[in-house]
Formats: sequence, structure tokens, C-alpha cells
Amino acid sequence: MPPGTTLPMPRLTPATAANFVLAQVDRAFALDPYPDYAVLREHAPICRQPDGSQVLTRYADIREVLADAERYSSDKRIDFRPRFGDSPLYEHHTTSIVFNDPPTHTRVRRLLAPFFAARVLRQMEGSIATMVDRLLDRAAERGRIDIVSEFALVIPLNLIGDLLGVPFDEREPLQAWAQQILGALEPVRTPAQLADGNRAVEEFKAYLRDLIARKRRAPPGSRDIDVLWALIEASEGGDGLTELEILHNSIFMLNAGHDTTGALIANGVDLLFRHPDQAQRLREQPSLVKPAIEEMLRYESPLQIGNRRSTVATRIGDVDVPAGTFLHLVLASANRDEREFPQAEVFDIARAPNRHVAFAHGIHTCAGNSVARIEAAIAFSKLVQRFPRMTQVEPTRRPERSRFRVVEELLVDLNP
Repeated sequence: MPPGTTLPMPRLTPATAANFVLAQVDRAFALDPYPDYAVLREHAPICRQPDGSQVLTRYADIREVLADAERYSSDKRIDFRPRFGDSPLYEHHTTSIVFNDPPTHTRVRRLLAPFFAARVLRQMEGSIATMVDRLLDRAAERGRIDIVSEFALVIPLNLIGDLLGVPFDEREPLQAWAQQILGALEPVRTPAQLADGNRAVEEFKAYLRDLIARKRRAPPGSRDIDVLWALIEASEGGDGLTELEILHNSIFMLNAGHDTTGALIANGVDLLFRHPDQAQRLREQPSLVKPAIEEMLRYESPLQIGNRRSTVATRIGDVDVPAGTFLHLVLASANRDEREFPQAEVFDIARAPNRHVAFAHGIHTCAGNSVARIEAAIAFSKLVQRFPRMTQVEPTRRPERSRFRVVEELLVDLNP
């Protein structure tokens, strides 16, 4: 065996479940973690890690933690210092809304809330539909499409770009920056991945500072939807965010809205190819598109693993958890827990009820979940109805990521 080569980790068994170490997962696990999660749910649902943290895999335990922001903190200043040091990644991930508690979380969310109101969402629907039609028109001319790079990622990238007022011809670097920043959150990271993430944060900040300077010289019109400009105006009125908070929360909006929504669409298309009976069902009953999206979110959760830290000594299930314990919340496992979802391993686009936690739960429920659902509904409605005979060209390619469930490439013939 060549030097440095490691053997694949064997699949978990009831006897080895308690020995599971999240920081040592391999490629096989990243590509298909669900069999191991099933073993953990049954035999080590609260699995202690070598560093004292705990991996939670049952739905009831995870939902309880997500619902209690007082006993379980989202603040990552303690946890990210050893991982990132005094770096741009540390600055970013400890400043953005997702890794903060009230009152900081409340203040930022209050400023962003108007942009996700029903009136604004209705206004977005027309522009999303137009965008999807254009993408599919171009794809139809070629006959073949990579669902990931030419469809799933393009839709949220351009929508968030519109929301932040990023000029269309300046959006190309945003996708790479997002992937490098989010990739640094994976349980297993290389020095090169961390270096790429740190560089991406700095380049993204420099771009936004320049964009803000241009907006100050030529402010957007009063009728324009421009989250970045609204945050700038609020800061000048004394009721808003600091410049650093504006930069990092804008980066977070792009990263979260683009990466996870793109993953939802790509995973969903992959699921329809893997389950042709459900794809046919959706073609015959277009009204099922909304429950179908909920089932896609449950079955292949874009965010697979969240986290919290206990603020007080507490008890989860039958395990005593000391104050200060880091908790890995495996949302992907919770969403396949038979205790909550009968026949959880069955992909059923009409499943009801479907109380998945793909968008988390409690005060940290994804602020953009309604936007993601609208994007996905329009994307699937138009794709499935317009190209009912589309076929997959070759197997779906996935990168080696465990925290996020994403597709790297999915080639499709639209009119075989």
C-alpha cells in the first residue's frame, strides 16, 4: 500500500456504532451516509466524540434542541477559534446571522425580514419564471444540459444577485467564493481548503466594499429591491449594522441562498431520475409540486448537519449533557427517522404530514425558506412539464462533502 494511503472506513454495525467519529468520515460515507445514520439512530443516537462533543441523530432530540435557543446557543466564537484561528473565515462565520444568538440575531433578522414578506415574494415570482424560461430555452437549443451548472445554481445565484443589487456581469466569481467559504465548514478539511476559504472571504469583502462605494455614488431607485442598499441606509440612520456586519451578512445571504437552493433543485432532479414512478406521478399531477419539494428537502436535505452548544447542564434523551457541550445535529438523519416519518426510506412526493427540519426549526429557521420553495416550485413545474422525456446521460457526480448534500454534475438529454 503506498505511503499515506488509508483504508475505507467499514460501515457501522450495532456493535461499532458508539465508536463513530464524525471528524474521520471517508468518501464512501460522504456519498451515502444514510445507512450509518440509521445504525446510529438505533444504537448510539447521542454519540460522544473524542473531543467531548455529541452527535445527535434522532428527530425528537434534534427538534427539541433547535426549538430552545436559550439552552442551546448558535454562537460560534468559542467553537470556531481552534478551527479557524484569527482568520477571515473566523471573522465571517462569527459575524453572520446564522452563527449568532439574540439580540444580534434578532436585530439582523428584523432588518432582513421585509425582503421576505409575502408582497415581495409575489413580486419575485414573475422574474423567477422569466429566468427559468430563458434558461430552458437556451438548454432546448443545445438538447443537453448540466442540471447543476446550467440550471440549479444559476437560478438562486441570479435571484440573490438581484436582491443584493449585484450587476449581472459581475456575478461569475460569486459561486466559487460561496463554495470555498462553505467548504471550510466540512468536518474534514485540508489546509488548502482552509486557505481557499480565507482568500474567498477577503476577495468577497473587497468586491462588496467597491460595490457599496458605487451605490453611494449612484443610489438605487426607491422602487428597486436592493437588500444591500437598504442595510447601508439603515446603518446611516443609526438603527442598523456596522460595515463589517453588512459585508458578512451579505456574503452569508449569497452563500446560503445560492448553495442550498441550488442543492435542493439538483438533488430533486436526481431523485426524480432515481424514482421514475414519482417523476411520472409529478408529470400527471402537477399540483403535487409543493409536497414533492418538501419530500425532496426531507429525503436529501441540502444542509445535512447543523450544530449548537449547550449553555447549561441539561439532559437529552437519557444522556446528561454538561454545559458547554458542542452538539452536532444531523438533520439528514432526523429527516429519515421512522419514529417521525413512516416508511422513511420511501421517497413519496405526496407525503403528508411532512414536518422535516431541512430548514432547521425555531428562531433560526432559514429566513429565505419561502424564496427557496418558490424557486424550486417554478423550476420543477417548468422543467418536468416542458421536457417529460428527459433522460440522465451518466451517473450523478457528487463531491466529498458531509455537512452539505450537493451535486457536482448531472448531465441530462432533454429530448432523447
